[in-house]
Amino acid sequence: MSRRFRQVDVFGTSALGGNPVAVVLDAEGLSTEDMVRFTAWTNLSECTFVLPPEDAAADYRVRIFAPGTELPFAGHPTLGTARAWLDAGGVPRTPGVIVQECGVGLVQVRDKDGRLAFTAPELLRGGPVEDAYLQQVTEILGIGPGDVVESRWIDNGPGWVGVLLRDDRAVLDLAPDASRHPGRWDIGVLGPCALGSPDAFEVRAFFTDGAGPLWEDPVTGSLNASGSQWMIDTGRASLPFVNRQGTAMGRDGRIHLSGSAGHPGPDGTLWVGGTATVVFSGEFRG
Repeated sequence: MSRRFRQVDVFGTSALGGNPVAVVLDAEGLSTEDMVRFTAWTNLSECTFVLPPEDAAADYRVRIFAPGTELPFAGHPTLGTARAWLDAGGVPRTPGVIVQECGVGLVQVRDKDGRLAFTAPELLRGGPVEDAYLQQVTEILGIGPGDVVESRWIDNGPGWVGVLLRDDRAVLDLAPDASRHPGRWDIGVLGPCALGSPDAFEVRAFFTDGAGPLWEDPVTGSLNASGSQWMIDTGRASLPFVNRQGTAMGRDGRIHLSGSAGHPGPDGTLWVGGTATVVFSGEFRG
């Protein structure tokens, strides 16, 4: 059976400068095992599979997979899926607003001036990080406890633990190694950029699937959503601002955070946006 397929570059500021996601449209009939196998075959950080919605308020339903696991939510796959759906002829019920159904419920995606933005979901887990766990995180990152300005659980689906370092250079200098700490890790690191920079924070995302080596994700929507909520809540950032991610990997991703009056919008919404460009368009025959 042929199913429509798109591969989308998300958050890039130049050609192929962002984070790719594979999107299989018309995914009805694929089993979970099929989706897991396809995701592994692509060798990308995430793949998504578009299905008819179960909630009448949604435009479509999506299942999001990373290697070895299904995610209730992820940021760049959300924008990439919305772009693929629109590119394939999807028309939202409300002009300019796509409503996606996924594991965390309904997520709005705004389509404005050629840029897509999603509403940051609520945290599934927040609060301080346990000392023993943070010790392992710092060992993986190759830094000492004194290098950490603050840490916090900022899990909005993928499981992120957030680590704030003193500046962007400290973030870029990281050379993490999880070989002595088996298991699943989802570590997000932020550091403020220099005063006067057009970017607010340098961001890096490291994760494992619980079995393989530590990976770095080029540009990560979910982490920028929860990490930015953290920075806003602690008075370290005021909206609107732009985060930078991918520098260490030769990418040039930018994530645009917006709301109003220095806080998430009047309805409590934080918008997380960026570019989403279809690079490949074709069919998945399977």
